Formats: sequence, C-alpha cells, structure tokens
Amino acid sequence: MSNRQRFQETMHYGRPDRPPYFEEGIREEVVAAWRQQGLAADADLATLFPSDSTEYIEPEFDPLPEFERWPSSRAELAELEKRLDPTDAARLPKDWAEQVRALQHEDTVRMLQVHQGFFLSAGVMGWGRFADVMRALTGDPGYVRRLMEICGEFSASLVERMLAEVSIDAAVFSEPIGGSEGPLISPGMYEEFVLPSYEPLFKVLRRHGVDNLVFITYANARLLIPSILERGFNCLWACEVFGDAMDYRDIRREFGRDLRLIGGIDLDALRQGRDAIREEIETKLPPLLDGGGYVPLADGRVREDVAFEDYAYYRETLRSVLER
Repeated sequence: MSNRQRFQETMHYGRPDRPPYFEEGIREEVVAAWRQQGLAADADLATLFPSDSTEYIEPEFDPLPEFERWPSSRAELAELEKRLDPTDAARLPKDWAEQVRALQHEDTVRMLQVHQGFFLSAGVMGWGRFADVMRALTGDPGYVRRLMEICGEFSASLVERMLAEVSIDAAVFSEPIGGSEGPLISPGMYEEFVLPSYEPLFKVLRRHGVDNLVFITYANARLLIPSILERGFNCLWACEVFGDAMDYRDIRREFGRDLRLIGGIDLDALRQGRDAIREEIETKLPPLLDGGGYVPLADGRVREDVAFEDYAYYRETLRSVLER
C-alpha cells in the first residue's frame, strides 16, 4: 500500500496495511548531540528510523511588504487587502515549480497549510499588538470581523491557485490560539470572529475534493473542539501541550469517530527514559489504534534533551505496538 493510500485509509476508517509512521524531522543540532552519544558518523537516520514520506507545504500568509504599524481601524484595512495579494509569486514556496514536478511522481503524503490562525493573521508578534487585538474584540468587533474576512478570502484565493497545480491529502489550519491553560479567547468569540472567516477556504477545499481538514494547535484547545467539529473540521493535531487536558484517549471517548487524531505521544516521556516511554506507548496507543482514524506521533519535534538511546527505544517500542 502506498503512503498516500495508507494515510487516506486511516483517515477514512478503512483498512490500511498498518498505521502510518510519521516523523517531523530530526534537527541537525539533535543529530550532532547524538553523534557524541554513539550515533555513527555515517549513520543514515532514514534507514535507522524509517517513516512514511510526508511533505508539509507552507505558503506565505503575512502581508507583503510587512507593516511597520498594523492598521488599527476598519478604514485602514484597505491597505491590508493590498498587501495580501494571492497572485504574488512570493506567496509560493521558493522551489514551488520544482516541488510540483516532483510531487507528480513521488508517493508522499501532501499536507498544505491553508491558514495561519487568528492571532498571526491579526499581526500579533508581541505583547503590544496582542493587547490591541484583545481590546478590539470588545471595543471594535467590526474591525476584527473584517480583518478576519480579508485574511480568509485571501487564503482561499491563494489555496485555489495552489490546488490548480497539485493535489493534496490534507488541509492544515494552524491555530496557535493560547497555551496549556486554554485558548486566549472564549469559544463564543472564536465562533463569532474566526470560524466564519474560514468558510471561503472550506468551499475551495470541497471543490477540490479535500476532505481531511486538520486543526493543528499549540495550545490546550479542548474548549474549542465542539465548535470546530460543528464547522466541519474532522482532525485534531495537538502539539506541545502540557498536562492531561488534551489526552487523546479522553478526547476520543468524548468525541468519537467524528474527530480523527494525529500526534498525542507525550514528548516528555522520551526525556524520562525507557520505563516512561514504554508506559506511554503501551498504555496510550492500543485503544487509539484499535479505534482507527489515528496517526501516532510525538507531540513535538525531538530536541537535544532526548538521548539517542531513548529515542531508538521509543521508535522500537512504537514499531512493536504498530505492527502487532
């Protein structure tokens, strides 16, 4: 079975030959640290730790050129529209033409980021702009609503342009909406200001037959799950969320097969040695795998504080559970 078929079978509760093996990539500084711990200089990580081929495609969503001062009123948002030009060549990955040609012949799971979420769309890169946006939610809701409409329409046009050249397996909506304590805006505000602005994207994706809609979040977004499910999302990918609020076993029990899951393996377990790794894999994964619609993956990229021997043990333990 091909990588793409395996992913689609998993996402549609079909009959994959095995669950997908995903890996977000090992950074060079991690490899350097592992070489000091015994990893051979000529070792090929792709051979040691094979995974299904994936391609994460990231267009450019920020205004071009960047703002020195973000528009602060509805009248000024006309300038934002000018700087969000979906036809600008700079919106595409630098090697886009080559990437398109390669993907025509490669068996790789294609994931396209289609939106960068509420706060980044609103220009939040620091506390000053964050405070402005939070005040606007109640002080000038029309401004926030129009800003998100502009970003949604722009993203839909850009994605339409890209899907004319390449087919994808999943659309990824990135949503860095808060932290481990929860989202920084209420579910009601999220439903009012954010989710309606995604509708143009949903229409484009439906038109191109893309039905895996992934909500990737770097926060405890538990409170938002009912809202995103109702709007049409069908897959959650939670990254680097501490605590038990986003335990995938609880989420699966509550939301069932309507919500596919990617990730869910606590990266902290990899830092804590073999006993913690074995407990994490052997207790958490079996019920998720048995239910289907699940792609196991650590909930963050491996860093230097994960020892090579522990990572190797993690991959071997993962393999043994997936191939039972």
